[in-house]
Amino acid sequence: MLRRAVIAAFFAVGLLAAGGPVQAACSEERVDLRGDWGQARFRVEIADTDALRAQGLMNRENLARSAGMLFIFEAPTSPSFWMRNTLIPLDMIFVDPTGAVTHIHQNAVPHDTTPIPGGDNVLMVLEINGGLSEAMGIDVGSQLRHPRLDDDIALWGCSP
Repeated sequence: MLRRAVIAAFFAVGLLAAGGPVQAACSEERVDLRGDWGQARFRVEIADTDALRAQGLMNRENLARSAGMLFIFEAPTSPSFWMRNTLIPLDMIFVDPTGAVTHIHQNAVPHDTTPIPGGDNVLMVLEINGGLSEAMGIDVGSQLRHPRLDDDIALWGCSP
């Protein structure tokens, strides 16, 4: 019962101010996620250079519930993350070039320097508040939509 209430509360993240469901339009400043669990939208900061990816969410004391950071690589890779100088627990959602979620690392521990591998063929990593992916039901196979994904191969593209 509590899980359903939490999911219902988080589903509101995916609603527009006008009260409608997540729309087809894409924006560089947000990602949409969908799966059997429903849909969600996160406002994101983009980390698409070596310097921005190295900084990540370090030294942040908090992160809004509907916010995150989207790490974008130039080409698919096998990334590994750590939590050095990161003050808040994070979920790391690893995404392949089609937008499919391939791996989720939940509740990464603040300040832990143990490598967190994301697997192979990763193009993007979405970091959100720790525990949020489980609370919402986001799982492997969920789909992410963002304009930096190639619409020709994306499972959930931005083009109408």
